[in-house]
Amino acid sequence: MKVEIQSKKGLRTVLSVFVDKKVIQKKMDERLNELQKEVSLKGFRPGKVPPSVIKGQFGKSIYGEVIDKILRDTSTKAIEEKKIKVAGQPKIDLKAFGEGKDLNYELQIDSLPDIKLKNFDNYKAIEYKVKIEEKIITDKLIEISNHNKQFKDKKEGEKAKIGDQVVFDYSAKVDGNKFEGSEGKGVQLELGKDLFLKGFDEQLVGVKKNDLKNLNATLPANHPKKELANKKSIFECKILNVKEIKENKIDDNFAKIMGAKDLNDLKKLIENQISSQYSQALNAITKKRILDQIEKNHDLKLPQNLIDQEILSMTKNLKEEEREKHKVNNEKVAKSRIKLGLLLNEYGEKNNLKVSDDEVKAEIQKQIKGMPGQEKMVLEYYQKNPGASQSLKGSIYEEKIISLIKSKIKLEIKNIDTKEAEKIISQFNKPNLDQRSKEKTKSTDNNKPKSKKISKK
Repeated sequence: MKVEIQSKKGLRTVLSVFVDKKVIQKKMDERLNELQKEVSLKGFRPGKVPPSVIKGQFGKSIYGEVIDKILRDTSTKAIEEKKIKVAGQPKIDLKAFGEGKDLNYELQIDSLPDIKLKNFDNYKAIEYKVKIEEKIITDKLIEISNHNKQFKDKKEGEKAKIGDQVVFDYSAKVDGNKFEGSEGKGVQLELGKDLFLKGFDEQLVGVKKNDLKNLNATLPANHPKKELANKKSIFECKILNVKEIKENKIDDNFAKIMGAKDLNDLKKLIENQISSQYSQALNAITKKRILDQIEKNHDLKLPQNLIDQEILSMTKNLKEEEREKHKVNNEKVAKSRIKLGLLLNEYGEKNNLKVSDDEVKAEIQKQIKGMPGQEKMVLEYYQKNPGASQSLKGSIYEEKIISLIKSKIKLEIKNIDTKEAEKIISQFNKPNLDQRSKEKTKSTDNNKPKSKKISKK
């Protein structure tokens, strides 16, 4: 094999690779000998088919198979020989080939840029620690209590009002006829939520236990039976019970119903949950500010093929018009992602950072604990999607790099309350919201009919 540099411009190198026909023939002969042991043809004993016969029948496919393998092997060796750090998939352009001929092809390679990391010592960032106020925990407890209402029987003869729960059986008819799903037993409705049929709740206001009442209702437009959609119906209802809200006493017993050991434990769980939500949002801000400094302080020439691949990945689910509309911004985002990815990876490699399988498993277990009742679903997701585990590994790797960078920079620890946290998060998100609003307005303006100018004659 002979390798020559055909051209070199920026990060793109074109190699010319020559493979002697004798090498190709040797590989052909080796493959024919292998096939001789495997091929079974009528008129020949197994393993005794002459190579010439095999070549006559399978020659073209064998040649294609051999050339394909030679291209893979020689292109890898050519890249190693010229010590090129490849970015993306190289392109092969065949120049000369054919049985009994030398092989010549060009190998177009985009290489990774040389990365010279600058010192992070002068970088600054703030890491926020949020104090969760007692009132927020109390409000959350009340919210949980309201979402877990309990009801008790009303006194005999008391009428149902909004907020009460009515338990009833029903039998419905359309045009005097029953239909599929026209009967229900022990239906429970909290009046005022309007969860059954529109206007149904208000007709139950004033009913008492053991009442019989006919209600008028219109079946929904999306009824499974199209012929019943928007049909007026009569519901004959037997009121089984009327209940009123039983005040939830927020105590140890309530906490146990919610899955905690006692009230203090429930409060701690709530505090940790709220704290975690704030921490995620604020850590993302800290990370973004660190990354902005890294990106700003490093000039990097990027391979075009990586930019193209990133844009394709970002926009694969978008329509062509959407891609075109945001073309400039998509390219900007893609360049930023690639640049930061290369810089962070270089820092990770320089510091010999790695992610073990145990760390990935631990993160999966953490996710499982955070999704009670869905443990099996989460586990199966990672088992059936190897790419998801790889993506998770990448996220862990990035967080390890960021954590190490944090230990090297001037990191101010700032204690704040939730009100200040909300303000910081809101201000951080505002530019993105403003940008999206501008893009929407611009898009709307572009779609408005243009007024024609009146020409003066």
